[in-house]
Amino acid sequence: MNRPTKRLSQGEFIALMAMVAATVAFSIDSMLPALPEIGSELSPNDLNKAQLILTSFVLGMGLGTFFTGPLSDAFGRRPVMIGGAVIYIGASALAWKAQSLEIMLAARVLQGVGAAGPRVVAMAMIRDLYAGPSMARILSFTMIIFSLVPALAPTMGYYIIAGYGWRAIFVSFMVFSVAVSVWLLVRQPETLAIEDRRPLSVSALAAAVVEMFTHHTARLSIFIQTLTFGMLFTVLSSTQQVFDVTFGQGDAFHLWFGGIAIVAASSSLLNSQIVGIYGMRAIIKAMFVIQIGLTIALILVAMSPAPYWLAFGMYVFWVTGNFFQAGLCIGNLNALGMEEMGHIAGLAASVLASFATVGAVIIAIPAGLMFDGTPLPMAVVALICCILALWLTTKIRRPSDI
Repeated sequence: MNRPTKRLSQGEFIALMAMVAATVAFSIDSMLPALPEIGSELSPNDLNKAQLILTSFVLGMGLGTFFTGPLSDAFGRRPVMIGGAVIYIGASALAWKAQSLEIMLAARVLQGVGAAGPRVVAMAMIRDLYAGPSMARILSFTMIIFSLVPALAPTMGYYIIAGYGWRAIFVSFMVFSVAVSVWLLVRQPETLAIEDRRPLSVSALAAAVVEMFTHHTARLSIFIQTLTFGMLFTVLSSTQQVFDVTFGQGDAFHLWFGGIAIVAASSSLLNSQIVGIYGMRAIIKAMFVIQIGLTIALILVAMSPAPYWLAFGMYVFWVTGNFFQAGLCIGNLNALGMEEMGHIAGLAASVLASFATVGAVIIAIPAGLMFDGTPLPMAVVALICCILALWLTTKIRRPSDI
């Protein structure tokens, strides 16, 4: 097969990058309706452990992310994307056949390692071609399409389970990854020229870590994104249980979650329209302030003898706000963290995403296991994260501010 050489139109490039990145959302969100059945089959004595299927994938993704950027800087973006897809497909097959929770969790970690390739290299490809506000806008448009996957994935998972059982979800992962990989191979040219590649080096990776953590804005972007992902993964870990156990909405969960995702997807479109007017930092700070208010309101309602309609409505509104805030903040945080790292784009993307993801899992796993039949544990953890994130955001300074 001849390698493509013609640069894609911006529309097709955004769509392809969104589908590449959507591998992650599809791998997480389509699993949500399956958690009760997987828990009953693989962990009948402790159903709450089923949520580890989500965070184990995220952990593998965070660990794999640390290496995919350096590999893509050394060998090019396309080979690393395809290599990650091969690992992802093999791990999906292992999970498909898993007969114990331990094997399932190991397969999910490996699946996350494979998904790290497309996740990080997509960001590096965007950074190869765009920078600053243009990069933020491209990321926002990518997130619009990307956000449709969380909207559809739970419903897709629900009907796959209803028709073929929960194991068939892993077959759908394999089919999706193959389709996206073929699209990439056939249409997307390599974005990193041979003369711009950097030899694979442990010392270079260590130097990139040092540079990212000594650069004021990049360091703060990593910490803030850790807290933002921590909130997001905490909600994802327990939200199916809250809908089911707390509010008795388990059978309709996929519809509620899809509606939330559709509303939240508008945040990326909004960001693409206002980021050039108000700036990335102002938008991030405003969203954290709003989310702090919503979280305090949820905690007060959850602690009071509120009627069902108010308690459930407040929870749905809060989850929607959490996803909406993530849609407005994550793309901007990536753009801020990567803005002055074009000379080490792959390495910087790996460092940013890896540290933020692993740190977020460290927050989300204990928060999820604290589930007590109410949304209070996740809300308290989210409030702490949001307050810290807002405080750190006020510390960000751009070169133009100096």
